[in-house]
Amino acid sequence: MENKRPHILFAIADDASHMSAYGHALVHTPHFDRVAAEGVLFSHAFTTNPKCAPSRASILTGRHTWELEEACNHFGVFSSQFKVFPDLLEQSGYHVGYTGKGWGPGDWQSGGFTRNPAGKEYNECVLVPPEQTHISPKDYAANFRQFLDEREGSQPFCFWYGGHEPHRSYAKGEGLRAGKRLEDVVVPVYLPDDDIVKSDLLDYAYEIEWFDTQLGQMLSHLEAIGELEDTLVIVTSDNGMPFPRVKGQMYEDDFKLPLAVRWGAGAPSARIVDDLVSFIDLAPTILDAAQCHIPEEMSGGSLLRIVQSRESGQIDPSRNRIFMGKERHDVGTEGDVGYPVRCIRTEQYLYVHNFKPELWPAGNPETGFTNVDGSPTKTLLIEQHESGETDYYYDLAFGKRPQEELFDIRQDPACMNNLADDPAFHELKLGLWAELRELLERTGDPRIFGKGDVFDTYAYVGHDTHSWKAYVEGYFEKQNY
Repeated sequence: MENKRPHILFAIADDASHMSAYGHALVHTPHFDRVAAEGVLFSHAFTTNPKCAPSRASILTGRHTWELEEACNHFGVFSSQFKVFPDLLEQSGYHVGYTGKGWGPGDWQSGGFTRNPAGKEYNECVLVPPEQTHISPKDYAANFRQFLDEREGSQPFCFWYGGHEPHRSYAKGEGLRAGKRLEDVVVPVYLPDDDIVKSDLLDYAYEIEWFDTQLGQMLSHLEAIGELEDTLVIVTSDNGMPFPRVKGQMYEDDFKLPLAVRWGAGAPSARIVDDLVSFIDLAPTILDAAQCHIPEEMSGGSLLRIVQSRESGQIDPSRNRIFMGKERHDVGTEGDVGYPVRCIRTEQYLYVHNFKPELWPAGNPETGFTNVDGSPTKTLLIEQHESGETDYYYDLAFGKRPQEELFDIRQDPACMNNLADDPAFHELKLGLWAELRELLERTGDPRIFGKGDVFDTYAYVGHDTHSWKAYVEGYFEKQNY
């Protein structure tokens, strides 16, 4: 392949765990699958923090979530002291923009950015969404075409396509009205095998397919103008599906996300890569492909050698560890503090360290478990608990957790069997905690140095209707979940 700087199309769904290239029969995503088939499908790609804003901040900066000060939190301030790859590309001559959802939710203005960290906004083109849906009216593909029309000659571009789908809320029954069938749904073991949950999953799947359709239109346009083969296409999501025990929580199904990369002759096709890769690797990869300097402060490493390899399976044996964490997400715990967690994931095990197990990981019961999106599934779990039918799924989703959790992902991908107190795994647990501590110390995590409560002092810029403050002041009204 000639030494030419590629165009870049970065497509990120909002809260999507599933794509059909991974064998998920729940969804049909032919365009994601095309990117995977004509390039590389990553089987072990992981976000750094399971909520939109901190996850996207790690993508943009190439840094661990605890390295980003206020941007570690959800609905926080994103400081411009942290270099983001769209700005670096623009400084090197790229035409840069985004449609849909860029970085967010949060406040980038107060952080010193003059625009969304994802680039210049292109959201003027709109469409009429399908009836009885909550699909965004933004015409992502038309906005992409407008963006391309503003280029100067053959200027390379970097475009961030941030679909709002499949983020909630949904118009109940979207999936069924589109012809999807309840009998085709396989419900995760940590949720009730109930038609309410199945229908909710079908609504989620329908909106993933909308995201995929818009991606397909962008790929077709690039093909029509003869530029697809010169475009590095990266397709992923920011965190797991918006269901109890997934989004915002610290288990495998929220960390492990879709990732496919296509780059014409630059990414030999039909390969599945098993290396453990992190979202902190995406910014260095993009900058490397664009022949830009990778800032030393970026903690991730370029995946370009893996993308350009002709091999499948494990390509870089050193990529056998990734690290995740979280601080404050949506307020609603007593005092509106966060639920701090750090994790290490190896090829076989996930070790989770809950720093404050006395707190509620999903938000307090009094404020409605605010760190779990409202949904028919959430309502069902609460109703089962309140009626005395069962507490099993309620406790899995909302209950308190021990300080340490350890899961054998090969045997238990749903993270149902905590091995942390099993004597047979004592030495393994100690070793993983020591390795996690070393990484946190080396990357300057305030939490490991006893200064982690600083994350609770940072401004929360979201709605506080479910906050602890609103509850104690009498303004809180229990919502109909």
